[in-house]
Amino acid sequence: MTKSDKKLAKNHYHHGDLHSSLVGAASVMLKESGIDGLSLRKLADKVGVSRTAPYHHFKDKNELLCAIAEQGFKHWQENATRIFHQKDLSPREKYRQFIRGYIAYAADNPELYDLMFGRTIWKQNTATADLRNVAYPSFNQQVEMTREWQNLGVMPKTEDTLRLAQVTWGTLHGIARLLIDGIYADRSHIDEMCECAVNLFTADSQSAKT
Repeated sequence: MTKSDKKLAKNHYHHGDLHSSLVGAASVMLKESGIDGLSLRKLADKVGVSRTAPYHHFKDKNELLCAIAEQGFKHWQENATRIFHQKDLSPREKYRQFIRGYIAYAADNPELYDLMFGRTIWKQNTATADLRNVAYPSFNQQVEMTREWQNLGVMPKTEDTLRLAQVTWGTLHGIARLLIDGIYADRSHIDEMCECAVNLFTADSQSAKT
């Protein structure tokens, strides 16, 4: 970083925090203007640093997009972990909140969700190592949660854990895409669709409904 960049960064942000500030500002820009409205040059102007400063943290726009997606996965993992470890809820209610939380996260952050799971990064095989190291464990977390829900009698024990996690995630992803794209569904349908998903994927036993 040049002396000018350091001076600007010091004036606006805590020492060493420019990277996270850039990602945070870029996430806001993504939500406001979409991928096409985001560039390193516009980001520099928004943050208030020289136009060369972002290039010390991201070599190109793809790296910036990967950093935004990485942050999105981290936030969702934190949400899922919080839901799963709530002590005052029954296992079935935790599962209900997990489903509602997933769909709401996608509906509230459509541009981010598109970036996390869409073609822009993954179809082009341009994901950074940091993004892969967060995205893949995110699904592994769902597999482990599925296994625990099976052990607790919430989800069917007769189904293979990996396949059950894949199918449930695929269903949630499909619902999210319908909401984001506005096809056959809108926000007013979220509660009913989430409850339907809960009923479909939970074990058919009275103990699972407590």
